[in-house]
Amino acid sequence: MLTRIISAVIGIAIAITVLFLHKTIVFPIAVAAVIGIMLFELIRAVKLEKCIPILVSAEICGISLPLIYHQWYGTLLNEKDWYNGFIDAHNIITFCITLLCAFVIFVTWLNKHKEIKYSQIFFVLACMIFVPQAMSTIVLIEEQTDKSSVFFIVMGLCGAWIADSGAYFTGVALGKHKLCPEISPKKTVEGFVGGIVFTAVFFVTAFFVYNRFITKNPLELSAMRYILVAVVGAVCAVIGTVGDLSASMVKRQIGFKDYGKIMPGHGGLMDRFDSVLFVLPTFYVLLKLIGFIDFSW
Repeated sequence: MLTRIISAVIGIAIAITVLFLHKTIVFPIAVAAVIGIMLFELIRAVKLEKCIPILVSAEICGISLPLIYHQWYGTLLNEKDWYNGFIDAHNIITFCITLLCAFVIFVTWLNKHKEIKYSQIFFVLACMIFVPQAMSTIVLIEEQTDKSSVFFIVMGLCGAWIADSGAYFTGVALGKHKLCPEISPKKTVEGFVGGIVFTAVFFVTAFFVYNRFITKNPLELSAMRYILVAVVGAVCAVIGTVGDLSASMVKRQIGFKDYGKIMPGHGGLMDRFDSVLFVLPTFYVLLKLIGFIDFSW
């Protein structure tokens, strides 16, 4: 227990530091570092971490994305003339990097086709595309929400982690019916429902407190928008559970207990961010639909 607490305190301290520097290059570099570690843990899970061409290609593809997003959505959003002229540049750069990295991976596979299975290759390809795209959403949230960016970033992460905590305590108190016993024996239907309700209430409370007492630039929050905020919290809780169960299913089939040991007592970053991978993109899209982020960029 002490090990878990120490790891959590160190993790929180690092997170606060990164958030404090969210308007600097430190933020996308930190996101890139998290992506790099998560990709390494996933590649190690399919026993390809010693295949340097595949590992390096996947890592380059992953860590480049948040830096590209920061450059094009940050710099160019502040320079409208340039932004309007080069709106698709980041898409072209991202596509070229991804294509080149995939090409190297396929060439390596052809050269080592007797040692490497197709399932390993396509797992790596899926991870090197999905993980960076999902995690880099946090850079888009930071770049496009101006003075409330830190609040929205924290809420995006809370959409995953608060649901898990709510589900845990509800499950301990009321849990009787197993949700997915073969994948995650401790999860219950009651905990799942409790996590949804807890997250919805938390979102409404957090938005109310932030809007009323903290920010000097209040959000436009009508009664209907508070209802929508509750819906956002509930949806994030559901999506986060799907992400958590998906990552657990992969570990079950591979035979892993944890993806890594970078956080003693907690496992690897994939163990901490599995639900975040699903929640962040969902949260970002819902912010756009509600109108907290303008579609016109």
